[in-house]
Amino acid sequence: MDEIPTIKNPVLTIGTFDGVHIGHQEIIALLKKSAEEIQGETVLFTFHPHPRMVLHPDDHGMKLIQSIDDRIQKLEQYGIDHLILFPFSLAFSRLTAVEFVRDILVNRINIKRMTIGYNHHFGRNREGNLELLRELGQVYDFDVQEIGAISENNVNISSTKIRQAVDAGELITAASYLGEPFQFVGTVVHGDHLGTTIGFPTANLEPLNPHQILPKNGAYAVLVDVEGAQMRGMMNIGIRPTVTEKEVLKIEVHVFDFNSDIYSETIRIHVIERLRDERTFESLEQLKKQLADDKINSVYILDHFVAPNRTFTS
Repeated sequence: MDEIPTIKNPVLTIGTFDGVHIGHQEIIALLKKSAEEIQGETVLFTFHPHPRMVLHPDDHGMKLIQSIDDRIQKLEQYGIDHLILFPFSLAFSRLTAVEFVRDILVNRINIKRMTIGYNHHFGRNREGNLELLRELGQVYDFDVQEIGAISENNVNISSTKIRQAVDAGELITAASYLGEPFQFVGTVVHGDHLGTTIGFPTANLEPLNPHQILPKNGAYAVLVDVEGAQMRGMMNIGIRPTVTEKEVLKIEVHVFDFNSDIYSETIRIHVIERLRDERTFESLEQLKKQLADDKINSVYILDHFVAPNRTFTS
């Protein structure tokens, strides 16, 4: 970690913040309000890589909602004064909760207030909790502000629940938790050009983030950021059982009314709603008819799409 600048009355929160969902957004709003109360500056302390990837490198099975670049950009747009991206390592994981608070939060950051979730744990073996923080606050002269559970339709919001929703293809649910549609970025790579021969040319995508979570196999209505514009389209994720026997996952995006050469370019996909499961068709003609139906359904969905609008004021 680079040298930490002098921070005026640091008010800090800590977490991985994958997805920067509506719960995270409310935490940030409370953090900013708390900093105003003591004429301080906000500090968000997060980690990279994800702790589970370091602690269990061979079997972490971790899929992330966001790339690290997207996470940083999303956090910065909420007006945090200081974002500390701490390199998570095995050595760091061995720090006790007391050592972490004393050596980093107190001695290096000079924390004045900690804003933290009611069930947050930290330090070696996750031994640190709210009660310990309050005890240490009395020793090292900082306040502790507890944040209760943040819910949507009586469901407590978490990055884990968003991953579960995306994995199940429940994109409307995921969007309600994120405050915006689930999205990811990919590079356009060459495919077999089959889509062109049946009137539905596709961009084959390779996600930039190797640990990117993706929706379950199937067809989806999407918005596509490409060449400085946002276009309507549809996406298929799957093994394409109608045209190949190889079980290789493919991500193919058909952008409506678009015919530019975008090979090797990076595009962003906003996944709006699931259309159907992946199916095997008896012929290419049946596949073509289904794709035509998918386009009609996608246009209807996208024409009636209203982005979630969340505003948490400080």
